[in-house]
Amino acid sequence: MKTLTLTRPDDWHIHVRNGDVLKTVLPYTARQFARAIIMPNLKPPVTTVAQASVYRDEILQAIPEGMDFTPLMTLYLTAATSEAEIKLAAESEFVHAFKLYPAGATTNSDAGVGNIQQIYPLLAAMQRYDIPLLVHGEVTDDDCDIFDRERVFIERHLQAVVNDFPDLRLVLEHVTTAEAVQFVEAASAKVAATITPQHLLLNRNAILAGGIRPHHYCLPVLKREQHRLALLKAATSGNPKFFLGTDSAPHLTHLKETSCGCAGCFSAPAALELYAEAFEQVGALDKLEGFASFFGADFYRLPRNSGQVVLEKQQWQMPEICTSGDVAITPLFAGKDVTWKLL
Repeated sequence: MKTLTLTRPDDWHIHVRNGDVLKTVLPYTARQFARAIIMPNLKPPVTTVAQASVYRDEILQAIPEGMDFTPLMTLYLTAATSEAEIKLAAESEFVHAFKLYPAGATTNSDAGVGNIQQIYPLLAAMQRYDIPLLVHGEVTDDDCDIFDRERVFIERHLQAVVNDFPDLRLVLEHVTTAEAVQFVEAASAKVAATITPQHLLLNRNAILAGGIRPHHYCLPVLKREQHRLALLKAATSGNPKFFLGTDSAPHLTHLKETSCGCAGCFSAPAALELYAEAFEQVGALDKLEGFASFFGADFYRLPRNSGQVVLEKQQWQMPEICTSGDVAITPLFAGKDVTWKLL
């Protein structure tokens, strides 16, 4: 196959930050995706519809001229979120979900939820108003091995949430384990999952073998090869519960390459191409359009896009660095060959 034509896809999980970083990274996403679910973990976090409106305006101002892109906003769920705010969000035309970060689980998650039982009234309100909950599914206990934190979160918290709120639409974000895949497959149609390109292409050796590679470090962390294969099987299965969410998470290069580097992979410069590589590995390019263009829109009850994008089988090299002004960000697979190219 030399070319691949897809209905224009969407990214159902992305970080675009704000300020100069936003202006640097947004064009990479807007050139390939029609819409994207925007993560709210700024400093301070985006916790209200009013704040989301301001952030949305900043994103719209950063879209390059001639590009058509729609940011789909989310709110950061905290113990202080009110049921009135949930109602406002559900009635909003531009807020599409709430994001649950366990406190301390990842970048800018300090304001997250410490006790999930305490937010049950908020989950009940979200179920009542039919607004989705997006979950970073990891426990943060110091005594829990970092490679087990997703599995333990599912066992300890998520199974109970799904049982107690059967009509709550829920997305388990950036799944990384066979256990997460099995959980989503066994749950009702109200439960779905996003999968990143790095978790389809890499296992945990990519962080540690031959030296520490900070640009492969993300949270949830890469897992064993058996888990990568389980994710690849789920993504290419045609099961509508699994859809594209890059979790592209830009950090300035000097903040990644330090004694305590930030978690996040900046995949936006070649996101769709990297998914194509993963699907091609198992002879499933015919399944990419559903995963990238249809299943997420259907879950969020939004219309599918009408435009198209074309990928060509063409080798090119990922840039070593993405820069704009004083901003310098190292992309995932910097300097490496990519075998598909978005035309």
